[in-house]
Amino acid sequence: MYQENYQCIAFERSDKVLTVTLNRPDVMNAVNRQLHAELARLFTDLQDDEAEVIVLTGAGRAFCAGGDIDWMQEGIDQPASFERTATEAKQIVFGLLDLEKPIICRLNGDAVGLGATIALFCDIIIAHEDARIGDPHVSVGLVAGDGGAIIWPQLIGYARAKEYLMTGKLMTAADAAAMGLVNHAVSAAALDAETAKMAERLANGASKAIRWTKVSVNIGLKQMAHAIMDASISYELMSNLSKDHQEAVNAFREKRRPVFTGE
Repeated sequence: MYQENYQCIAFERSDKVLTVTLNRPDVMNAVNRQLHAELARLFTDLQDDEAEVIVLTGAGRAFCAGGDIDWMQEGIDQPASFERTATEAKQIVFGLLDLEKPIICRLNGDAVGLGATIALFCDIIIAHEDARIGDPHVSVGLVAGDGGAIIWPQLIGYARAKEYLMTGKLMTAADAAAMGLVNHAVSAAALDAETAKMAERLANGASKAIRWTKVSVNIGLKQMAHAIMDASISYELMSNLSKDHQEAVNAFREKRRPVFTGE
């Protein structure tokens, strides 16, 4: 069974619904090399699963805190490894778009960087109202190349998207729902019930009609992703080699604010 090949992702089935959990709770489900590789093949594996609906969530108090800082240093020290990362990044985004089954994001906590990208490419997002969402790639000296440049403008428009992507600031799920970035922001007490209600409705619906509606809606997004992804990932690769990125990683480890020089 494919599930046995995953170390950082857990699976739990309930009738027609499969809950898929990012499972590195001790580091807020931050993405390291192993989890990134698993995410790159996850959505292809789910295509053949017998479930009708996928619920994607995170273990512990966060959905996903973005890139693991040690993995970032590895990318700086071994730039060639970023080529594999770039390929996997495209596989993650297109895997989310190509999976015909509806994906509900149960946003149980903060979704940052790649974590936000994964959440926002889901079909329906039900969030804990106090969870924070943002794509602070620029805060660590990187281009928001792994999907943020594609999905944010489609959800909240170019002006707002550029503000959040170029500053890296976070917003609460309540604010995100108000501007249309996520579908619903609910209390912690209501999160499970609201997610289960949506999953049950989709699981008991006309599955072919639901799947093919998703496929139809995603045609435009896939075209845009094909047009943008290679360039944005290439820019991120170049920013990985910058002095500002190394400075940001150093500052994170030293618990201080980075001093950027534009190099």
